[in-house]
Amino acid sequence: MPIRHAVMHFIDKKPDGSPAVLHLAGSELPGTGAVESLLHDVNDTYNAKTGKGWGFFHPASGAYPLRGWLDKAMIDEMSFIDFTRTAAEHLTKLMEESNLSVGGHVLFALYTQGMTDNLTIAILQQVETFAVAHDLTVATSRQLDSRTLHFAARINLSEWKNNPASRQYVSFIKPKGGRKATAYFRDFIGVSEGIDSPGETRTLLKAFSDYLEREDLPEDVAREKNHTLVDYATVQARLGEPIALDELSELLDEDRPQSFAEFIRNADYGLSPEIPADKRTLTQYRRFTGRAEGLSISFEARLLGRKIEFDQEAGTLMIKGVPTQLVDQIKRSATSASDRASN
Repeated sequence: MPIRHAVMHFIDKKPDGSPAVLHLAGSELPGTGAVESLLHDVNDTYNAKTGKGWGFFHPASGAYPLRGWLDKAMIDEMSFIDFTRTAAEHLTKLMEESNLSVGGHVLFALYTQGMTDNLTIAILQQVETFAVAHDLTVATSRQLDSRTLHFAARINLSEWKNNPASRQYVSFIKPKGGRKATAYFRDFIGVSEGIDSPGETRTLLKAFSDYLEREDLPEDVAREKNHTLVDYATVQARLGEPIALDELSELLDEDRPQSFAEFIRNADYGLSPEIPADKRTLTQYRRFTGRAEGLSISFEARLLGRKIEFDQEAGTLMIKGVPTQLVDQIKRSATSASDRASN
C-alpha cells in the first residue's frame, strides 16, 4: 500500500465551548514504517465499521468546496499539503459552528491499493496509556487511537475520475445515534448519499435466493453456493472493497461463470455491477434450508427465535407471520376441498 502523500494537522477544540484552535503541519509526514502502520490500522478500523454510507460529491460550491480543492490537487494546481491546510481550515470553521463537535488530529493520506488511488480523511483522538521505564517506574503517555473512529471518509479517486456517473466513490462513517452530531463532517466532505448499501445487499441476497429457486439445486449444492456468496461478500466487506457481480458469479459456478450475473441482469433487479457490502446485513443472513417428501423450507437464520420457533423435543417449527400469498393459497385450497366434499 504505497503512500504518496500523508499530512496530519491538529484542531484543538474542547466540548466546553471555547474557540477551536488549528495547528497546521509544516510539512508532509515522512514515509516511515510508523506512518504506514498508522494508516494500516486506520484502514482496518474503517473497514470493520458497520453502517457506512456510500455516495458522490455535491457540485463544488461555497457550501461544499472540498471537491474543488481536491480537483486542483489532483492536477497539481495546488500542492497536496496546501490542499490539506485549506481543507483543515474549512473543517475548523465547521467544527466551530457545531456545538456538538470536538477536535482531534486530522489525517489526510493519499495512497495506492492495488490499481486504485484512495484518499482517506480521518479525525483521530488521543488516549492515555501507561509505559514502564528501564528503571521500572511507570509513566503516562498519550497516543493516537487508531482503533476508534467516529469521523472518517474514503474517496476512491480512480473511480471518481474514470467513472463520472458513479454514485458510490465516496464512503463515510454514518452515525449510530442520529446524523446531527456528525453532520458537519459530512458537509465538510460534501457527499451526497447515492447508494443504499444495506438495501443493495438485501436485494443481492434476494436475487440469490430467486436464483437458487430457479436452478432447483440439490440441498447440499445450494448450501455450498450460499456459503460461497457469504464468505466472498464478508471478505470484501472486511477489505473495504465492493462485491463485484461478475467475480461473484464466477465463484458460484466455474462451469457457467456468468450464470448468476446474467440472471441478475435479465431479471432487472436494478443492481450495479459493483455493490458496497453491508456487514450488518451479511451477518444477519444465514439460511436454514431443508427438503423432504414434497416439503421445502428455507428461511434466514435471524428469524429463528423471532418469527420462527423451534421445539427441539418435538422436532417441530412454528411459523409466525406466514406470507399472505401462502395463506391465500391454503384458504382457497381448503375452500375448494370443502366444496367438493359437500357436493
